[in-house]
Amino acid sequence: MRAWMSCRCGQVRGQVGPVEARLANRVTCYCDDCQAFAHYLGHADLLDARGGSDIIQIPPATLAFTQGLDKIGAVRLSAKGLYRWRACCCNTPIGNTVTPTIPFVGLLASTFRCEGQDPDALFGRPRGAIMGQFAIGGPPPGSKGIRPWLMASTIAKVLSWRLAGRAWPHPFFDRTTGSPAYPVTILSTEERAGLRAIVDR
Repeated sequence: MRAWMSCRCGQVRGQVGPVEARLANRVTCYCDDCQAFAHYLGHADLLDARGGSDIIQIPPATLAFTQGLDKIGAVRLSAKGLYRWRACCCNTPIGNTVTPTIPFVGLLASTFRCEGQDPDALFGRPRGAIMGQFAIGGPPPGSKGIRPWLMASTIAKVLSWRLAGRAWPHPFFDRTTGSPAYPVTILSTEERAGLRAIVDR
């Protein structure tokens, strides 16, 4: 089975497949950087009531963009931060990556809802929550830091994706150079501090 994802305005679209709940790793992340990124884009409405981001981690080779490649860009909250990909046409957050040597793409569940699809039916419900110490109103039960079992499960999945040859082709990086395939904006220390001031309210 394959699934479609898109930005809010529909100019950036992609296809994910095969879609199997056992291949994905879905978590809710409450970290201050995910919250800061949503505020930077003007889409804090995509966070849940406690400031969480619904992330679906998939192997890179299962995602291919089919439309709007010229509208894709990334933001890094610092020079060594995650690549946080967005659709520049409507500033919709798309997903997060580290580097191609760590083969995973963390898609925002909202990108599937933009196509009228139910992430629960596609990938199952979130398996846990992380970084709850940054949640609004205090950490939800079992969400502080990263649970060892959840970390171990994530590492196992990433390793299995690499061994299965699912690291390439990568939707966001050039295989020859290993460099980002789309423009990247790195925020200044002052810009990041301003966003943190909003999140650390």
